Formats: sequence, C-alpha cells, structure tokens
Amino acid sequence: MKLKILFLILAVALGFGVTYIYSPYYADGLIIIMAAAVGVIFGAVAFGVLWGLEPKIDQFTPRSTLGGAIGAGVASLTFFAFRELIEGLRVPRITPYTLIIVFLGLFYIGIKVGVKKGGESDQSGKKSFAKGYFGSPKILDTSVIIDGRIADVAEVGFIEGLIIVPKFIIKELQYIADSIDPIKRVRGRRGLDVLKRMQDIPKIVIKITSHDFPKVREADLKLVELAKSIKGTIVTNDFNLNKVAGLHGVKVLNLNQLSSALRPVVLPGETINIRVVKEGKEENQGVGYLEDGTMVVVDDAKRYVGREIEVSITSVLQTPTGRMIFSRVKEEGVISGFGG
Repeated sequence: MKLKILFLILAVALGFGVTYIYSPYYADGLIIIMAAAVGVIFGAVAFGVLWGLEPKIDQFTPRSTLGGAIGAGVASLTFFAFRELIEGLRVPRITPYTLIIVFLGLFYIGIKVGVKKGGESDQSGKKSFAKGYFGSPKILDTSVIIDGRIADVAEVGFIEGLIIVPKFIIKELQYIADSIDPIKRVRGRRGLDVLKRMQDIPKIVIKITSHDFPKVREADLKLVELAKSIKGTIVTNDFNLNKVAGLHGVKVLNLNQLSSALRPVVLPGETINIRVVKEGKEENQGVGYLEDGTMVVVDDAKRYVGREIEVSITSVLQTPTGRMIFSRVKEEGVISGFGG
C-alpha cells in the first residue's frame, strides 16, 4: 500500500508539473489551482490503471515482462522522434496535452504488443500460459500438492497452462517438512518433490507468487481471495475448501471427485475377481479392494482370506467418502490362494 501511495503522489506531481510549466500565465493564482486539479485527475487515472493491472502482474512470464519493457522503450523513442519532427516542422496548435495523449497512447500500445509477443515467444518446450490459450490459471492448495496425483494428471495432459502456487502455501509445505513428526515430515517433503517434478512437465508453467492477504489468517480463505482477485480456479482434494470456495462463487477442481468419476462402473449381478485380504466386521465376512481402492465386502468369505475368488455383486452403496460394494461368493469361482 505504501508503494501505491508513493506512485499516486508521483503521478499527481507529474500532472501538476506539466500543467504549470507549460502554462503561459505563471503569475496567475488560478493556474496553480488548475494545475493542481489536473494533477489530481492524472493521479486518479494512473492509480486506477495500476489497481486494475496489479492482479495480472503475476501472470506475466519473464519473457512477457521483457517484451513489455522493450515495447515501452520503443514507444518512448517513437514519441520523442515524433515530437522532434513536430517541433522541426513548427506545426501550429500542438499543445502539451496533445503530446501527453500521444505519449500515453504509444506507451499503452507498446506495452500491450510487447507483452503479447513476449508471451508468444515463450515456447521453450512449453506453450504460453496466457489465459487466451488455456483458460483461467489453476491455484494449488497444500493437500493436493502433498497428495501427488496432480502431477500425474498434468503429465497426461488433463491440466495445462499456468499453475499458481502462492508463497504462503510453500511456507506451509516447508513447515510440514520440518516437523518433528516423521509422518508429517515425509508428507511435507513429498509435496516439495511433487512441485519440483511438475516444473519439468511440458505444457504447464509453475508460477510462485507473492500474493498474500495479511488480514486473512486461514490459508483456505487466502486461496479463495487469491482466486477471486485473478479469476483463477482452485485445485484441491479438501472437502471443506471445496465447500468454502463454492460459497464464494470460486470455481474448484476436486481431484477426489475426478477420481470418483473415473472409477469403473459395477452393477448388481455382475461378477468380478477379488482377493480377500482380511476379515470383515460381521460374522464370516471377508473384505477385498478393487485397484482404485474401492472396498468390496464379501459375505461368507472369511475362510477365503488370502485367496483370490470370483464374487457376484449384490449391491453398491455410495457414501460421502466413496463407494462400497457388497457381494457374495460364487463357490465354483475360487481362482488361487495359499494355505488350504
């Protein structure tokens, strides 16, 4: 905020100075008032432009930024050449305000073209992350980074473009990685390894941003505020964050929901092969799992623990945490096993 106030002061001073210096009535107090008014208007416009551009700054790659700087330089040289030409030809009725308008117009066009061309040239094995190519930027939360499946999804091309990781999320990962709890420490280091892995994936750009919201204490709410400010999409597997973001009108991609949607469909009456890995809660029950982790409860299968059998599906129960499949043994369906 201090930087914004300084920028506003400089913009007002510039507007005042240009108006006062180029005025032919230096002794007239009215000119000072006019110069002050123009300075305030100029400062307000410049501040508004800065405020509108700030949320987009973190979406610029180094090449886009360099392109913008080159564009601004070319625009400035073009303006000075134009001014020298006008002064040399002594064209009448060219006021200082006309020159200011010409300069701002050239400056805007130069930056816009420079940023666009810089983004288009950012092709070092990856496409540009610009919003026009891949839609809104994706913002990762701590849980989805530690989970690790986001890297697999990105590798097969289901996620492309700009991936944003705020510094407060990196800080949270580092805190977990330095924990005295060995389980937490492993999870934190896994998350950092996942980010490192994702930096080498084509068609995505990992951008570490310094966006923060000091008045907001919870990391989840900071993510929501960031998504609102840059019109981004949160990627998570956290059920509560999913709900909070939905209440704020923020788009969410939930990897758990994606995983559930991709699970193979099984219907009552179908038969599947399953390895019974342990006893169930009820008498004589056995429990096995599909490749995607779905629990399969098998009636009268206690004696088949450690063996692969063929079962017939009797019902499928959808729960808030996933699916449960209930089945019964097809006696002639014992495939393999050990110990009896």
